Amino acid sequence: QVQLVESGGGSVQAGGSLRLSCVVSGISISNRCMAWFRQAPAKERAVVALSDSAGYTHYADSMEGRFTISKDYAKNTLYLQMNSLKPEDTAMYYCAAARRCVGGDYYGVDYWGTGTLVTISS
Repeated sequence: QVQLVESGGGSVQAGGSLRLSCVVSGISISNRCMAWFRQAPAKERAVVALSDSAGYTHYADSMEGRFTISKDYAKNTLYLQMNSLKPEDTAMYYCAAARRCVGGDYYGVDYWGTGTLVTISS
C-alpha cells in the first residue's frame, strides 16, 4: 500500500519560514518524479515544485528563490523548505508522486498525500 504523509504545516507571520515533510512508503522516491502542489481557497490545485528521478528541480515562478524542494533517499522523504513566506502562500500543500516530469511538466500523478495546511498572516 502506497502512502504519502505530509507534515510541517502551521501558522506563521509573513517573512517567516516553514519546512514541509512528506514521508513516502510503498514506492521509492528515487525513481519517481516527486512534487509539491498547493490549493488556496477557491482556487485550483497548482504545482509548486518538481524534482525528477535525476534530481533536477523546477519551481513555479512565484516560488523561485524562496522555496527549495529536496529529497532524503535514505528516509524516502520529500521536503519543501519555504522561506520569505507571504500571505498569498496560504494554502493546503500536497505531496504527490508522478510517473515522470520534464521541465515544468508532469505526467501521470499516481499518488497524493492528504495535505498539510499552511497559513501566513500579514
